[in-house]
Amino acid sequence: MSEDTNTPFEVAVVGAGAAGLAAALAIAREGIPTALVGRHAPVADGRTVALLDGSVRFLEALGAWAAVAPQASPLCTLQIIDDTGSLFRPPPVRFQAAEIGLDAFGWNVESARLVESLRACARTQPNLTLVEADCAGAVAGESAARIALAGGGTVEARLVVGADGGRSPLRAASGLRVRDWTYPQSAITTILAHTRPHRDVSTEFHTRSGPFTLVPLPGGHRSSLVWVAGEGAARRLAALDDDALGQAVERQARAMLGTMRVDGPRGLVPMRGLAVATPVARRLALIGEAAHVFPPIGAQGLNLGLRDAATLRDGVLRAARDGRDPGSRPVLDAYASARRVDTAARTAAVDLLNRSLLTDLLPVDALRGLGLLVMGQLGPLRRLVMREGVLPRLGAPELMRGAR
Repeated sequence: MSEDTNTPFEVAVVGAGAAGLAAALAIAREGIPTALVGRHAPVADGRTVALLDGSVRFLEALGAWAAVAPQASPLCTLQIIDDTGSLFRPPPVRFQAAEIGLDAFGWNVESARLVESLRACARTQPNLTLVEADCAGAVAGESAARIALAGGGTVEARLVVGADGGRSPLRAASGLRVRDWTYPQSAITTILAHTRPHRDVSTEFHTRSGPFTLVPLPGGHRSSLVWVAGEGAARRLAALDDDALGQAVERQARAMLGTMRVDGPRGLVPMRGLAVATPVARRLALIGEAAHVFPPIGAQGLNLGLRDAATLRDGVLRAARDGRDPGSRPVLDAYASARRVDTAARTAAVDLLNRSLLTDLLPVDALRGLGLLVMGQLGPLRRLVMREGVLPRLGAPELMRGAR
């Protein structure tokens, strides 16, 4: 691959995170000349991602899963425990992947390892040019858009894909209407070693300050932590040394995994949300956190971004087969329409769950408790929720469908 940025491309993806890499690979593998603009700068903050079954199918199609699989842990059981102190606390609810015919709902892997695997595939992918530079802006013209590179140079493409994160400069420059909000919380992320085996069970405690989640990692005695707490409490926890933080996690987890020890880097992530009125503008399509941001709850964030990438690939491929412009308004409108319901539903569900935990109003507690109780008792409803949680049945992108 060359880095000749004077070559006009059909598609230029801006942003070298997991969603951007996946989108660039998915489009380039169809023989469509594609550029990926962005610097590779993984952050060691203890974050992992639970890749749901549809996302794993997508990564398999891209050739990126084989390198990730040995370092991923299956999530065979999801357990929810109400620890709010509410009068309407339901018993723990367990969701089994086998109940919907899957070996696992998904696989948990360190985010940096996923990006490394996608990056390795990108280096050898025909029709994909890596441009190791930051984007300094983009101007959309009648027939193409021109991306200015920091330090000089430009990239020209008929479609620009904005995968440049939650504070996307491309989104800001496009003039798209944005609704954003914050929560009075932050999330502590790290990796833990523990003395008792996790047995491939992911456990989410619902507390008054937000979810406290332990997700399995390979080896049986390591898990990733996402502990959502009030901003002050989160800062105090983040200031603890490793031994004290391990003890705090152990207490919060009711010692269900035995003695806890911090075994990886840490992060402190402010909780915020963002939604766009539409993920498209003139010759621009937004994917991933450039299009939607919400708290790290329910393993929806990156999975939603990967569905964006896979859906956009389908639209660009149809346009290429028909000889149409991939950056034309009909192609962009079709992408926006295909992503509208899935994105809105996931954003609303995560926001509602998080806000319901922060209030102690009895009617809200009663509804949340009743919902968990009903799902625990009614098999058809439980299976429907599990299937929709893993991958929407309507409008699933081509590379996420079918048996693995």
